[in-house]
Amino acid sequence: MFKRIVLLSLLGISSAFIQAQTLNKSLGNLSSQKNIEQGIVLNTENGNARILVYSPSVIRISLSKTENFDDFSYAVIAKPGNTKHTIQDKGNSISIKTDSCELVISKNPVRFQLLNNKGQILNEDDASFGTGWIGEEVCTYKKLQDGERFIGLGEKTGNLDRRGEGYTNWNTDYFGYPANGDPLYSSIPFYMGIHHGLVYGVFLDNTSKTHFNFGASNERFSSFMAEEGDMNYYLIANSNVAEIIKSYTDITGRMEMPSLWSIGFQQCRYSYYPESEVLTVAKTFRDKKIPADVMYFDIHYMDKYKIFTWDSERFPNPKRMLDQMDNLGFKSVVIVDPGIKVEKGYKSYEEGVAQDLFLKFPDGTNHIGSVWPGRCHFPDFTNEKTRLWWGNSFKGYVADGIDGFWNDMNEPASWGQKFPDLVEAYYDGIKANHRKWHNVYGMQMSRATFEGTKKLLNNKRPLILTRAAYAGIQRYSAIWTGDNRADDESLLVGVRLVNSLGLSGMPNSGYDVGGFGGECNINTFARWIAVGAFCPFFRNHKMIDAKDSEPWSYGERVEEISRNYISLRYKIMPYLYSAFYEASTTGMPVARSLAISYTHDPMIYDGKYQNQYFFGNGLLIAPITGPTTITKVYLPKGNDWYDWYNDSKSAGGNEIYVETPLEKIPVFVKGSSIIPMQTLVQHAGEKPADTLFLHIYKGSENNTFVYYEDAGDGYDYQSGDFHQRDINYISSKNELNIEKAKGNRNSKFNQIKVYFHGFGDVKSIKVNGGAKSITKENYKLMNDMPQFDPIGKGISANQSVLSTLILSNSKDKISLKW
Repeated sequence: MFKRIVLLSLLGISSAFIQAQTLNKSLGNLSSQKNIEQGIVLNTENGNARILVYSPSVIRISLSKTENFDDFSYAVIAKPGNTKHTIQDKGNSISIKTDSCELVISKNPVRFQLLNNKGQILNEDDASFGTGWIGEEVCTYKKLQDGERFIGLGEKTGNLDRRGEGYTNWNTDYFGYPANGDPLYSSIPFYMGIHHGLVYGVFLDNTSKTHFNFGASNERFSSFMAEEGDMNYYLIANSNVAEIIKSYTDITGRMEMPSLWSIGFQQCRYSYYPESEVLTVAKTFRDKKIPADVMYFDIHYMDKYKIFTWDSERFPNPKRMLDQMDNLGFKSVVIVDPGIKVEKGYKSYEEGVAQDLFLKFPDGTNHIGSVWPGRCHFPDFTNEKTRLWWGNSFKGYVADGIDGFWNDMNEPASWGQKFPDLVEAYYDGIKANHRKWHNVYGMQMSRATFEGTKKLLNNKRPLILTRAAYAGIQRYSAIWTGDNRADDESLLVGVRLVNSLGLSGMPNSGYDVGGFGGECNINTFARWIAVGAFCPFFRNHKMIDAKDSEPWSYGERVEEISRNYISLRYKIMPYLYSAFYEASTTGMPVARSLAISYTHDPMIYDGKYQNQYFFGNGLLIAPITGPTTITKVYLPKGNDWYDWYNDSKSAGGNEIYVETPLEKIPVFVKGSSIIPMQTLVQHAGEKPADTLFLHIYKGSENNTFVYYEDAGDGYDYQSGDFHQRDINYISSKNELNIEKAKGNRNSKFNQIKVYFHGFGDVKSIKVNGGAKSITKENYKLMNDMPQFDPIGKGISANQSVLSTLILSNSKDKISLKW
């Protein structure tokens, strides 16, 4: 900086001018205002503002140095709705009010304050700073409220409560990232603030490098800054976290239903080859009765790492091999990297050059960077022409029998980790340099993969997985959290990353079970496979030259633990698939931070308990690490809780000690929960027995579970081919109503077997007004594992004696009262 000032002084530029260029310049006072459709435009001393009402709870604020506002967005798919609102000039301020909130704009200087419909302050500008520019950087400063907490912000390490921390959004290839590593692979600049029993959301839609400060190194303000472009952000005002997530996904979109097989267990390695090894691993899963649905092909399946090719020596007949995988009940997924090798005669290279599809320098020459294949060009996925070409290039893979596509190295990564900023992308007609397009590159690659393969797969749902992403990625792909490490710390970091992604509108994400980099010990893998069974995206992965990491690779004891927990996941598939349905309709995550349901309970932010989360709406998971044989769990207040393994009941609002031999991680069921289950299958293509097991847990609250089925693949569900019904538990009446089914599809279960947990000895019951007989059953959740008990007593599944009732599963309403 000193050298710069001396140089400018030598050029005759005054220090006063230098200072004027580097100091913060805020919006200043209001000069003029004009009402527009769904909002207002303001001209100020140093800039311009436009406020648009998107819905009763979502207001967009755009701030620019010029009179033009950047309206193009890869993240936002909604338009300002025809929302009832009023705009009132109150002299010193302007009020924009909807049924849900009010935005108060002070005039001198221009500052913004968001109130709820009761007049309580949700969010407000720092009175002195507001929004201002330092050079091209634009930053908004918000007053820190007393006791304010911050949650979300996507794939970010650190604590659940982000107060006192700062983060950067810049998609980065970060191998073996530590517990505080930042930035990582994806950028989702959306967070929620919590204070005084209130909550609000902020989404900064700017694709350049952005920085968030939640009171780091200061106690006055939180802030969010973009290194270039408009200050373009959305304020979201709802009464609870779940509604804010819904409002956020109203504007950025939601995931489609995943295929049933894609939420099963998945096995990966860098890399399985030749084809004989792939088939051997698949057959071993079947021989050992460890359920699994998916196997992956990492980069060694390709001819010299060239995308859209196969290595003819390692895989001489891909279609024959993939047919064999299908016969074993396995779906197959290939890795796809964006780098196109610069090689004469290579089809993808020749087509890309001929059709002008690659990222370019300003002089029109194609950029070259080195990655796995060597010198590469990179497709410009911000160009529709490129996206169409990329999507059509999957024809060969689809014809061979590939079912899913794993988008990697798409930050984009290249050797040297320094993409030149002057490299240009089409940016759908706007044209942008690397500083603007970098953070959306992975998202647009995933979009191209999704849109292309969806067309090619003939009414099948592709599995799309990505490492790099931007807000709105949930419309196209699942996320995995990149190249983690094989240690206990990374296990817990992964849990928090997935929970944070869920808070940020991304319901389908996961981590590499067992850790990608390094050797995983027996205890860590046993804990990780158990916790992973309760992760939305469940994949085991290991890097090259490491020891084998399949479930049977850690000895007989860990193999049995793996079999038990993977099997348990397949038994709760009706529960899990219904949770994904909820995600597709409301944006509610599958793995749910306790901050969603217990937002204002300080205990859930405690370092001892911040890793706990709900899996779906009824199962509380308490991740643990290592050989710990006893651990402390926090059960939030408001209802009773049941140990899932033995039905022992504990009151809410308590910290309890739980025995945790290596065979068990703590899982509790919230009172009033409804957990549908099925018989064990070895993969999603195997049909379960025709009885749906419906577990109802006594509680003090009413509860509704939305049960959902469809074909498990394809898109006919979008035109009515589904089976959905609300299941309502009315606590005060001991009543369960299985409402009339919606949709054109019959359930795959002909019978429903109801299990009553916590109700004691149910003597009599009426079904639709008529008396039915109750039977007793010795019930256990998991298999016994006596051979592995270190003290010789046997690890028992702790069977319970439960009252049960069998019903015919008609589509009509079924009412139970006991």
